[in-house]
Amino acid sequence: MKYEDLAKDIVQNIGGEENVTNLVHCATRLRFNLKDNRLPDKEKLKSLEGVLSVVESGGQFQVVIGNDVAHVYQEIVKTSKLGAGNSASADADQPKEKILSRIFAVISGSLSPLLPAMAGAGILKAFLTLFTTFGWVSAESGTYLILAAAANAVFYFLPIFLGVTAATKFGANPYVGGVIGAALMEPNFTGLLANGDKTSFLGIPVVLMDYSSTVFPVFVAIWIFSYVEKFLKKIIHKELQTFLVPLLSLAIIVPLTAMIFGPFGVYIGNAIADGINYLMGVSGLLTGAVIGGLIFFLVVFGLHWGIIPIVLANLSKGTDPILAMWAASNFAMAGVALGVFLKSKEKTLKSIAGSSTLSLLLAGVSEPTVYGILLRFKRTMPYVIIAGAIGGAINGGFHTYATAFVFQNIFSIGAFEPVSYYLVGIAAAMGIGLVLTILLGYQDKKAVSVTEASAAAPTAEGQAVPAKASSNSTGDSPSLKKEVLLSPLTGDVKSLTEVPDPAFAEGAMGKGIAIVPSVGQAVSPVNGTIGTILKSGHAVVLLSESGAEVLIHIGVNTVQLKGQYFTPRVKEGDQVRKGDLLIEFDLEKIKEAGYNPITPIIISNTDDYLDVIETTSSTVTAQDKLLTLVV
Repeated sequence: MKYEDLAKDIVQNIGGEENVTNLVHCATRLRFNLKDNRLPDKEKLKSLEGVLSVVESGGQFQVVIGNDVAHVYQEIVKTSKLGAGNSASADADQPKEKILSRIFAVISGSLSPLLPAMAGAGILKAFLTLFTTFGWVSAESGTYLILAAAANAVFYFLPIFLGVTAATKFGANPYVGGVIGAALMEPNFTGLLANGDKTSFLGIPVVLMDYSSTVFPVFVAIWIFSYVEKFLKKIIHKELQTFLVPLLSLAIIVPLTAMIFGPFGVYIGNAIADGINYLMGVSGLLTGAVIGGLIFFLVVFGLHWGIIPIVLANLSKGTDPILAMWAASNFAMAGVALGVFLKSKEKTLKSIAGSSTLSLLLAGVSEPTVYGILLRFKRTMPYVIIAGAIGGAINGGFHTYATAFVFQNIFSIGAFEPVSYYLVGIAAAMGIGLVLTILLGYQDKKAVSVTEASAAAPTAEGQAVPAKASSNSTGDSPSLKKEVLLSPLTGDVKSLTEVPDPAFAEGAMGKGIAIVPSVGQAVSPVNGTIGTILKSGHAVVLLSESGAEVLIHIGVNTVQLKGQYFTPRVKEGDQVRKGDLLIEFDLEKIKEAGYNPITPIIISNTDDYLDVIETTSSTVTAQDKLLTLVV
């Protein structure tokens, strides 16, 4: 994979550098904040080699890369003005996000840059636990204490780091944000706890708390700080802002944090953590089954970020049960991925499954499995739910817990207690996921029948000649069924290999044909339903009554026209008949703008068919026979 080319293609198809207001990356995803979420060409992004999936969640447009995300991110930074915490430009017209989406966006954007440090430090703490358990290192030795300092620092001083990253996310001065977090850790402040849990500020009572390892107080404080800073910049002369804005911000926010925001944030975090612990007390078995079985759905939508602050709140008080129950889902996915690896004979899928298994076992990263296997082969999802629920129930029932924040993998086993029960839970989850995949398979029945059937070979006349078919239970030979697609356009017929776009030319999107249109109208080639029609009007997906998924993509890179010269005549969900007008487009204007109008017509679910037979004609008129799908 050429990271430089992939980086350029992603930025281009995200709507261009000018459409990006912020970019960060986590363990597997590029996380974009966009001015206009309508501009990205999702289908093109998904088709790029190296892209596993595209997800819109938490107010972000997320491009899932996998383990190579850091390399792709670095290339984007090199070739553009984008970077962590940097905006290409601010835009007052940026679409308003829902409150819940904004909350998740802030949490994910603030924690993403810290995850590598937290994960590395967490595993170091796990190793130290193992070293002391086996007597290899004394807990009083200088070696242990130095390594413990390295392992504990990011968690103890978490308010400082979060002050920086949260301020960046809110668009405020990150260094002042870091100072606000640091004030909660400064010896003069923490020393007040030696005299009790109360003090005063200008005669106003202040409830003192230990803010080490806390999350919610900093989020609240920095959120308020972002508004205070903006207000101060409006009323203070520009020449005086350099020192007056930070001075007044610190003088206002730090006391307010000590008096109000800090305790309020701690109470919120403790309440949520206590709620989880209460459920564990009522039924650890049930709580573990729910978390272990269903948490991967949160990963799919990027909503698992909302759980991490709860985990950290638990760990600030000593231990956390959620990571142990969560681990069952990770190991269940590892079992499924390993099962696909063992059963598959396809080299590409085998490679994806193998790397996904290693990613989970060695790093605790689940996205490659989620997007490379589970969403591709939906039959495997119940396996993960069942295996994760059983493993989670075991870990929850035996009240296993984490002693440090870690990615759940084989190297972090030492961070969980009681370790023997934890091992039983994750082994059960992985084993069940593996056995279910081996015994029941990973493809749905239709895909299996297509894979196992003999392919129908087209003759010179373009007619399908089936190979010998197996008999069914009645002894009759099943006959092949056909679905005929009519041409949506009038123009010259071309092979997909002539489309100047690798995603289409190499068949990554599916089999099909291309037409160079001579008339600016696209009509329906089937009787069916409009599944998707892009607001830009350059592409439409139809679902035929017989089950074909038909993509009509007018022109190459025409998404960059942002809807100019395209007029959709249907909307999502509309029922259409063959010949109904779908899109009108100004063919000459598109050409004048420098875009190639060649239009691929793709069968997106090609794997559901034995063959896709193209017309032998060199030109077609709309409603002529174009493709024959053999079932």
